[in-house]
Amino acid sequence: MDYKMVVLDLDGTLLDDEKLISDKNAYILKELHSKGIQIVIATGRNYHMAKNLTEKIKSLQPTILSNNGAVTRYSHNDKLIESNYLDYSTFKEIYEMGRQHNLNPIIHVDGYYEGYDLIYECENYEEAYLGYIKGDLRRARLKNFNSNPINNILSVCYYEDFHKLIKLQKDVQNVIGRFNTILNINISKRALLEFLHVNGCKWCALKSHIENLGIKEEQVIAMGDDNNDIPLIKNAGIGIAMKNATQECKGVADYISRKSNNESGVYYELSEIFEIY
Repeated sequence: MDYKMVVLDLDGTLLDDEKLISDKNAYILKELHSKGIQIVIATGRNYHMAKNLTEKIKSLQPTILSNNGAVTRYSHNDKLIESNYLDYSTFKEIYEMGRQHNLNPIIHVDGYYEGYDLIYECENYEEAYLGYIKGDLRRARLKNFNSNPINNILSVCYYEDFHKLIKLQKDVQNVIGRFNTILNINISKRALLEFLHVNGCKWCALKSHIENLGIKEEQVIAMGDDNNDIPLIKNAGIGIAMKNATQECKGVADYISRKSNNESGVYYELSEIFEIY
């Protein structure tokens, strides 16, 4: 097959547990880029963080599908390619049901040019959000969610105990159901539940992008480790789940990497497929 694109998740895939890109991973991506293979990053992280974390491979000018595909940009000039915002009225319904479960959401917004990516409303942010925004505080804003409509919502996030989030997810879906939900469990002792626009998923964003480029689905190789990668891995020409991936992710993959994200698993699989050593 004439593969034209490699799509990679960040955390648990391209990045090791120290949030670094190994020399081997960087090497294989640079080799593929030199041969005309497009490199795409598909991550649940916001664009600002994704761009910083991929500084080591910035010369490859990867396209970044951030916030689980809610927004797509070219990394070399920050140009917006596509966005999928969650309607404010839908957010309000999700928000009210979350409060019934005594859960406080964090809102990811498309505020890259304005210098912020998160909105929160509880002043005691460390306790209310269990440390979720601690590292991102300088790019977060305190705001009353009911004061004015928010028109650039990328996702509504709840970071909590897995069982609490499962109950909220079921209750909200039974009542509303006009959005995409993602429940990530491969991140820590807690889980992360996200509500996004119905087209806010990595695969939806990628499918739109490759159609514009004239690239076929079967010409794409995708690698990931968590449940937000499942549609991507399931629909790509080759879908590879990391050795350290969730069982759900492994269940839809064509292959499982021989090595984990801490062992340059990306390098070993791509070098084998493209016969570059």
